Amino acid sequence: MVTSVAVLSDIHGVLPVLDAVLDEPDVATADLVVITGDHAAGPMPVEVLDRLTSLGERCVLVRGNADRELVDVARGGDSPHAETRWAGAQLRHDQVALLASLPHPVTLDVEGFGPVVFCHGTPRDDDEVVLVDTRMARWAEVFADLPDVVRTVVCGHTHMPFVRLVDRRLVVNPGSIGMPYGRSGGAWVLLRDGQVSLRHTAVDVDAVVAEIVARSTYPDRAAWADEYVRSRNGDVDALVAFGPRDGR
Repeated sequence: MVTSVAVLSDIHGVLPVLDAVLDEPDVATADLVVITGDHAAGPMPVEVLDRLTSLGERCVLVRGNADRELVDVARGGDSPHAETRWAGAQLRHDQVALLASLPHPVTLDVEGFGPVVFCHGTPRDDDEVVLVDTRMARWAEVFADLPDVVRTVVCGHTHMPFVRLVDRRLVVNPGSIGMPYGRSGGAWVLLRDGQVSLRHTAVDVDAVVAEIVARSTYPDRAAWADEYVRSRNGDVDALVAFGPRDGR
């Protein structure tokens, strides 16, 4: 059983912010680093996957919907997202194989929490949307197949950090590393001693944007970085956009 887990999510190919978060003392010393999906669909996909694999067995990667789409693109499919189409064409064969092999969800025993389910959208679907204000009837539907012994679920996908109780079950979203909605910088979570701590790593946004523009070959990298690294989309915008997918 591990005693501390740093949880990151939705890196989306933004290496400079990932590096800043991995340099945090509580991330560097955590027993495990769990990434809850959408690792590479963005401007620096090859570099991000190489950085994550360099962490070895200490890093647990969970599959996200964008990871599935990257594999599909790399194997001749298509995507409605331009950055995914581009990123899928950049990946090496070993990286495609890695993404294709990722599990969803992942359950780990964490001291003070017991079995914790780490997923992307929800435990049953990596593309399903739940939000901080999702109604209880929908939560009950989403968690219907979870065993009672699971009292903590950590998800990603919606790029907004929150912690809330859902009928005595703790639900956590660490937010996003590469495409944060509402606040620029790297959002992440620390699970330790039975406590959940929402964390935020400040970055020099101008420097991150400049590094992406200098190092990536994605044609629209400057506009992409300006929109997502600078967090032009706020949490209110995201809630409005995701609301219909939440069944409301």
